[in-house]
Amino acid sequence: MIHFVGAGSGAPDLITVRGKKYLEEADVVIYAGSLVNPKLLEYTKDICTIYNSAKMTLEEVLSVMEKAEKAGKTTVRLHTGDPCIYGAIREQMDALDEKGIAYDYCPGVSAFCGAASALNLEYTLPDISQSVIITRMEGRTPVPEKESIQSFAAHQATMVVFLSTGMLEELSRRLIEGGYKEDTPAAIVYKATWEDEKKFICTVGTLAQTAKENNITKTALMIIGDCVNAAHYDRSKLYDPGFTTEFREAKKEE
Repeated sequence: MIHFVGAGSGAPDLITVRGKKYLEEADVVIYAGSLVNPKLLEYTKDICTIYNSAKMTLEEVLSVMEKAEKAGKTTVRLHTGDPCIYGAIREQMDALDEKGIAYDYCPGVSAFCGAASALNLEYTLPDISQSVIITRMEGRTPVPEKESIQSFAAHQATMVVFLSTGMLEELSRRLIEGGYKEDTPAAIVYKATWEDEKKFICTVGTLAQTAKENNITKTALMIIGDCVNAAHYDRSKLYDPGFTTEFREAKKEE
């Protein structure tokens, strides 16, 4: 069996209980060495064989999985955050389907959740934003034209931008072109939930300047939108005494 496991956003104790159990039982672990906290490998048993996929191709990863499977071993493919976001897991799963190798998928805490915890913010504040757009700038991996930063910016929703720390001047330009104001609140969170986490509040117009002043060049998320420092927002109806729910009746005003 191959277990695809989300390692969480960084802190080793933010892996799920199930993910930790799989690591403890694994005979082979293939981990994304450029992004996963190596302290997670301390959960493995002494006889576990560990591979760093940062130095491997897809074909080499699949070869390790196939050999482990033929030997009757259990493999954990350890991805950063939750692998459903920029994890490149589908191509691995399709190849395993072709080879008739069984696998499952254990979710993890995504970095965009870790970044929110670092700032103690809520992405979906009533009357501010009820949607979160997760996207990236195109680099060596292209982005479909219909998913341009400008088109998303037109919605004025909360936006979380992955994998774009080295392109912040262009990101700002596109955000403003799409409809965000230059003084729209923004944040940069570097290595969310890691021991060396850093966080900076800025604006759309000062993203690049803020990153440069603090020597942030990679491994960061950008959060765009009024949720970053909203001082005024509507109270949640769920806990409003005047709102009836399935579990309680609204209280009448005296």
